[in-house]
Amino acid sequence: MDITGTAQHEAWRARALPPVERLREDLWSVPVPIPHGGLRYVTAYVLALPGGGLGLIDTGWDSDEGWTALSDGLAALGGSVSDVRGVLVTHLHFDHLGLAGRVREASGAWVAMHPADAGIVASPVHRDPAASVAAEVAFLVSLGADPDEATADVGPPEHHAPFSRMALADRLLEDGDVADLPGWRLRAVHTPGHTPGHLCFAEERTGLLFSGDHVLPRISPNISTMHNGLADPLRAYLASLAAVAGRGEPTEVLPAHEWRFRGLASRTDELAAHHEHRLAELLTAVRGHPGSTPWELAAHLTWSRPWDQYERRMRIFAVTETDAHLRLLASRGLVVGSGSTVPTWTAAVR
Repeated sequence: MDITGTAQHEAWRARALPPVERLREDLWSVPVPIPHGGLRYVTAYVLALPGGGLGLIDTGWDSDEGWTALSDGLAALGGSVSDVRGVLVTHLHFDHLGLAGRVREASGAWVAMHPADAGIVASPVHRDPAASVAAEVAFLVSLGADPDEATADVGPPEHHAPFSRMALADRLLEDGDVADLPGWRLRAVHTPGHTPGHLCFAEERTGLLFSGDHVLPRISPNISTMHNGLADPLRAYLASLAAVAGRGEPTEVLPAHEWRFRGLASRTDELAAHHEHRLAELLTAVRGHPGSTPWELAAHLTWSRPWDQYERRMRIFAVTETDAHLRLLASRGLVVGSGSTVPTWTAAVR
């Protein structure tokens, strides 16, 4: 894999925000900061349209700092938010969809997503912070969490209010659709796994691939179960990896985080191997601790820090990721769930 976003990579190593970059005559990258967590920023891609106007791929986290970064980035390339005609959203997460509503208010731009993610954002549970919290707590309890621990990890409804107000989609993009941005041939590639409706965009004139969070150059995107998600998200993700790699090598991969690169097939192979290693580690944990819940099994896996330091959203991601791997092991016939309200897992007898 070759790093092509050298300025992004250098900024990452310096723990700094990378610069606004002109990637082609008609294409720029604008970093929009994320206020917490390890990802630091999301890259919004700005596309010039013939005859005037701009298109966006992803918008950034909805905060005043993020809005300023996006506005200043557009100004640096000679435009403004009011020039935006359309917003393509790779997936429903707040660092990608968050600012779409403010962009639409300032410009009248349409917002497009895959129907699976658009449906989640528009669902009554998602639009109601209290209902959203209750659903997530109940889901974690179904994975073996103590109700009080689950409630503490999820947090109060007021913390979820910003997510409930995210922009609803004006347009839906199915797999294979071409986005309505004149001068570009951006074909939607449905890549479920990270979210049910994750989209990559393959630009057919230039050979560029805007990969969202589906393929990142350094980290593996979180693949987790959700109360309103896919039944077997890891199986969907691995199939999506193979499908993207099978499209052939793009001229460059433009991800939503970290840095641009070449060598898609090599990176998809690495990501698939990572998950196979994780599946093997989890199967060993199930054999060593039969009758355990996903919540319990997560504590027996290798993480980036000691398990007792995991709490809140980090612990939720770890447990739901463990559950996603268990479901794939089950679909391969390697583990068996108890079938109770809170399933416990044992290795299948072979």
